[in-house]
Amino acid sequence: MTNQLSPELFRVIDANLNRLKEGIRVVEDILRYRDNNKELSSKLKLLRHKAKTEQTQELLKHRDSINDVLRSTIKSELNRTDINSIILANFKRAQESSRVLEELYKLHNAEYSENFKYIRYELYALEKEVLVKN
Repeated sequence: MTNQLSPELFRVIDANLNRLKEGIRVVEDILRYRDNNKELSSKLKLLRHKAKTEQTQELLKHRDSINDVLRSTIKSELNRTDINSIILANFKRAQESSRVLEELYKLHNAEYSENFKYIRYELYALEKEVLVKN
Protein backbone atom coordinates (compact mmCIF):
# COMPACT_ATOMS: atom_id res chain seq x y z
CA MET A 1 0.00 0.00 0.00
CA THR A 2 1.36 3.39 -0.87
CA ASN A 3 -1.23 5.83 0.46
CA GLN A 4 0.50 8.55 2.41
CA LEU A 5 -0.98 9.52 5.73
CA SER A 6 -1.77 13.20 6.19
CA PRO A 7 -0.46 15.16 9.21
CA GLU A 8 -3.97 15.06 10.68
CA LEU A 9 -4.07 11.27 10.40
CA PHE A 10 -0.65 11.04 12.05
CA ARG A 11 -2.21 12.99 14.95
CA VAL A 12 -5.08 10.49 15.12
CA ILE A 13 -2.64 7.57 15.06
CA ASP A 14 -0.39 9.14 17.69
CA ALA A 15 -3.28 9.83 20.06
CA ASN A 16 -4.72 6.35 19.64
CA LEU A 17 -1.39 4.60 19.96
CA ASN A 18 -0.78 6.45 23.23
CA ARG A 19 -4.33 5.74 24.44
CA LEU A 20 -3.99 2.05 23.56
CA LYS A 21 -0.74 1.64 25.46
CA GLU A 22 -1.94 3.69 28.43
CA GLY A 23 -5.17 1.69 28.74
CA ILE A 24 -3.29 -1.59 28.63
CA ARG A 25 -0.76 -0.30 31.18
CA VAL A 26 -3.43 0.63 33.74
CA VAL A 27 -4.91 -2.89 33.67
CA GLU A 28 -1.47 -4.49 33.54
CA ASP A 29 -0.32 -2.64 36.66
CA ILE A 30 -3.47 -3.47 38.62
CA LEU A 31 -3.08 -7.16 37.81
CA ARG A 32 0.65 -7.03 38.50
CA TYR A 33 0.78 -5.10 41.75
CA ARG A 34 -2.65 -5.60 43.31
CA ASP A 35 -3.24 -9.20 42.25
CA ASN A 36 0.36 -10.43 41.78
CA ASN A 37 -0.94 -12.11 38.62
CA LYS A 38 2.18 -12.78 36.59
CA GLU A 39 0.39 -14.66 33.79
CA LEU A 40 -2.21 -12.00 32.93
CA SER A 41 0.05 -9.01 33.53
CA SER A 42 2.67 -10.65 31.27
CA LYS A 43 0.09 -11.16 28.51
CA LEU A 44 -0.87 -7.49 28.74
CA LYS A 45 2.76 -6.40 28.75
CA LEU A 46 3.39 -8.38 25.55
CA LEU A 47 0.37 -6.75 23.89
CA ARG A 48 1.54 -3.30 24.99
CA HIS A 49 4.95 -3.95 23.45
CA LYS A 50 3.28 -5.19 20.26
CA ALA A 51 1.44 -1.85 19.97
CA LYS A 52 4.02 0.07 17.96
CA THR A 53 4.90 1.40 14.55
CA GLU A 54 8.14 2.41 12.90
CA GLN A 55 6.84 5.98 12.42
CA THR A 56 7.87 7.45 15.77
CA GLN A 57 9.41 10.61 14.30
CA GLU A 58 6.41 11.32 12.07
CA LEU A 59 4.03 10.80 14.97
CA LEU A 60 5.99 13.11 17.26
CA LYS A 61 6.39 15.71 14.52
CA HIS A 62 2.60 16.01 14.13
CA ARG A 63 1.65 15.69 17.81
CA ASP A 64 -0.36 18.66 19.06
CA SER A 65 -1.74 17.63 22.44
CA ILE A 66 -1.78 21.25 23.68
CA ASN A 67 -4.42 22.19 21.09
CA ASP A 68 -6.55 19.05 21.44
CA VAL A 69 -10.14 20.31 21.29
CA LEU A 70 -11.32 17.63 23.77
CA ARG A 71 -8.40 17.83 26.17
CA SER A 72 -10.52 18.87 29.16
CA THR A 73 -11.81 16.14 31.45
CA ILE A 74 -15.54 15.48 31.36
CA LYS A 75 -17.52 14.44 34.44
CA SER A 76 -18.09 10.85 33.32
CA GLU A 77 -14.32 10.36 33.16
CA LEU A 78 -14.12 11.17 36.86
CA ASN A 79 -16.77 8.62 37.90
CA ARG A 80 -15.42 5.23 38.84
CA THR A 81 -17.31 3.12 41.36
CA ASP A 82 -14.62 0.52 42.10
CA ILE A 83 -11.45 -1.03 40.76
CA ASN A 84 -13.40 -3.17 38.27
CA SER A 85 -14.89 -0.02 36.73
CA ILE A 86 -11.33 1.26 36.22
CA ILE A 87 -10.29 -2.04 34.64
CA LEU A 88 -13.37 -2.07 32.39
CA ALA A 89 -12.92 1.56 31.30
CA ASN A 90 -9.30 0.93 30.38
CA PHE A 91 -10.02 -2.29 28.49
CA LYS A 92 -12.67 -0.38 26.49
CA ARG A 93 -10.27 2.53 25.89
CA ALA A 94 -7.62 0.15 24.57
CA GLN A 95 -10.06 -1.82 22.41
CA GLU A 96 -11.51 1.33 20.84
CA SER A 97 -8.06 2.73 20.12
CA SER A 98 -6.85 -0.51 18.56
CA ARG A 99 -9.92 -0.43 16.29
CA VAL A 100 -9.12 3.13 15.15
CA LEU A 101 -5.53 2.10 14.41
CA GLU A 102 -6.68 -1.02 12.57
CA GLU A 103 -8.97 1.04 10.35
CA LEU A 104 -6.53 3.87 9.60
CA TYR A 105 -3.70 1.50 8.74
CA LYS A 106 -5.92 -0.14 6.13
CA LEU A 107 -5.06 3.00 4.10
CA HIS A 108 -1.33 2.69 4.56
CA ASN A 109 -0.01 -0.61 5.90
CA ALA A 110 -2.00 -3.87 5.95
CA GLU A 111 0.53 -5.53 8.27
CA TYR A 112 0.04 -2.82 10.91
CA SER A 113 -3.72 -3.06 10.45
CA GLU A 114 -3.66 -6.80 11.12
CA ASN A 115 -1.41 -6.26 14.15
CA PHE A 116 -3.87 -3.85 15.74
CA LYS A 117 -6.77 -6.19 14.91
CA TYR A 118 -4.89 -9.01 16.68
CA ILE A 119 -4.34 -6.79 19.72
CA ARG A 120 -8.04 -5.86 19.81
CA TYR A 121 -9.20 -9.47 19.80
CA GLU A 122 -6.66 -10.42 22.47
CA LEU A 123 -7.97 -7.57 24.61
CA TYR A 124 -11.54 -8.86 24.21
CA ALA A 125 -10.45 -12.28 25.48
CA LEU A 126 -8.40 -10.85 28.36
CA GLU A 127 -11.25 -8.55 29.39
CA LYS A 128 -13.52 -11.56 29.79
CA GLU A 129 -10.85 -13.55 31.62
CA VAL A 130 -10.19 -10.72 34.06
CA LEU A 131 -13.75 -9.50 34.70
CA VAL A 132 -16.01 -12.54 34.39
CA LYS A 133 -15.96 -14.70 37.49
CA ASN A 134 -17.18 -18.26 36.92
